Amino acid sequence: MTKAERALETRERILKAACEVIADIGFENVSMRKVAEHAGVSKALLHYHFDTREKLFAEAMTHSFAQTGTDLDGGDADVPAGVLLARIVRTMLPTDEELRQDWKLWQELWVRAQRDDAARHLAVDLYDQLHAWVGGAVERGVASGEFAPCDVAAISTLILALCDGLGIRVMLADPRVDLSTAQSTIWSAIAPSLGISPAFPET
Repeated sequence: MTKAERALETRERILKAACEVIADIGFENVSMRKVAEHAGVSKALLHYHFDTREKLFAEAMTHSFAQTGTDLDGGDADVPAGVLLARIVRTMLPTDEELRQDWKLWQELWVRAQRDDAARHLAVDLYDQLHAWVGGAVERGVASGEFAPCDVAAISTLILALCDGLGIRVMLADPRVDLSTAQSTIWSAIAPSLGISPAFPET
């Protein structure tokens, strides 16, 4: 392994550890020492890669976001747009332990964004990327004729808003909203505009 490869591997290990620690105890309780210990590196090495907690938090959020939902069509352009969109919806809800960790990180970001401009700009940028991700799947369905012509931006905004609102209820273990209810509610809300069945697809 080259020096550059070792540095990249160390950086990835630190970011993974930071995501886990922040999700576990909250950003306000995180110290660089705790992240270094969890990553199995020295505090000096951690500071070599990230000189402040704030920069580490921003990089951890970006890292977590980048790991979410990559290659949902498996590289197969023939995957129906409805299936792809359903997979995106599932990925934007806390459907497994890894995604629940992502949700905890998002919740930390929402709180910080209320009082920190850098966090607010990061949140807005990540939402722009989510909007483009959802919009791309909708546009794909419209282009193929699988979805009816629609206001792609409005549908994308609606999907993100529903995922956020219902996802929080799932995270709270609200007995009125489980994952199945969240998925079916989102799908039935967008189905009329897309001209598709309101039943959530098998993915």
